Amino acid sequence: MSTEAQDDRVFKALAHPRRRLMLDALKDGAKTTGALCEAFDDMDRCTVMQHLKVLEEAGLVVARREGRERWNHLDALPIKRIHDRWISEYAGHALSILDRLKGDLDG
Repeated sequence: MSTEAQDDRVFKALAHPRRRLMLDALKDGAKTTGALCEAFDDMDRCTVMQHLKVLEEAGLVVARREGRERWNHLDALPIKRIHDRWISEYAGHALSILDRLKGDLDG
């Protein structure tokens, strides 16, 4: 899969507020699907699973089976790649513009 297609999947996954909340829930450690269903009790299990599938397809969640339990682990590497490619580059550019503006205002 091309890098661009993978980036599209990450952006799609991060676009939904519930999926971002799910990733926040996984920041402190892996959780079972059952635990996520309990944490998001306003959604049925099927909906939680659909959100997890989108997160898995984006590479943001890795699921591992242990017996009957399905453990969901956060993989933040795709977010880091997005940051490195898009955010850090643009942030550097914005800082240089702000620095130039400050210099113009001071001088």
